[in-house]
Amino acid sequence: MTNMTHNSAVETNVQHLIEIQNIGKDYQEGESTVQAIREMSFFIDDGEFVSIMGQSGSGKSTLLSILGGLNHPTRGRILLDTLDIYELSSEQRADLRSEYIGVIFQSFQLIPYLTVLENVKLPMAITGKKAKVQDKMARDVLDRVGLANKADRLPDQLSGGEQERVAIARAIVNKPPILLADEPTGSLDSKTADEIMALLKELNSEGQTIIMVTHNPEACKHTSRIIQVRDGSCHTN
Repeated sequence: MTNMTHNSAVETNVQHLIEIQNIGKDYQEGESTVQAIREMSFFIDDGEFVSIMGQSGSGKSTLLSILGGLNHPTRGRILLDTLDIYELSSEQRADLRSEYIGVIFQSFQLIPYLTVLENVKLPMAITGKKAKVQDKMARDVLDRVGLANKADRLPDQLSGGEQERVAIARAIVNKPPILLADEPTGSLDSKTADEIMALLKELNSEGQTIIMVTHNPEACKHTSRIIQVRDGSCHTN
C-alpha cells in the first residue's frame, strides 16, 4: 500500500475520496436469497462528515462493513483513492484498514479483560512501532478524549459514554484519514450523545473524513450530508 497517500485524493485526476459503484449484497437463507443491499451508488469527498441514516434492517450497517473492507459485496465496486479495495488480497486489505480506516463499532466491542490503555493500543499491534511509541500514542489519544486518568481501568469500570470515548480513541490512534462510526450515540443519553458528536465534529474539522451510520435524526443534524438508506437502496440529501 506504499503507493497510496491520503493527499492523492486531491490530485486533478481523482474525483472523489470514496466511490461506491452499483454495489449489492445478497445472503442465502436456506434456499432463499435475501438482498441486504439491492443497489447503491454514491461518493464521499475528502474531509466530509456524512451520515448514513435508515431504520434497522435497511442495509446501513451492511453498507458500513463493506466500506470498511470487512464484507465483500456480491456485486459492484468500492474505490478508495481510485483503488478497488475488493481487488486486493485479504492481507493487502488488512494493511489498508490498518493504515487508512478507523472503525467505531456499535456497542463499543472493547476487550473486557484488557485495560483502557491496552484496548486503545490494539490497532497498533501490526504497525511495527516500538512499545514506548505505542504507549505514548495511546496515552496522547486518551488525553484527547478526556480519559487520561482512566488508562488503567477495565471497560466495565467506565460509564457508557466513557466506553464510547475509548472506542473512538482506539479508532483514531493510528491517525487514519477515514473514520467509520456505527451508531456511535445509539446507547447514550442525550447529553453524552451531544458530547460524542462534538468530539466527532472536532475530529472532522481537523481533516478527518467521517462516515456515520445512525437511525437518529438528531445525530444527523451535526453532519454535512445525509444518505438515506431504505430497503437496500440509497437516496442522497
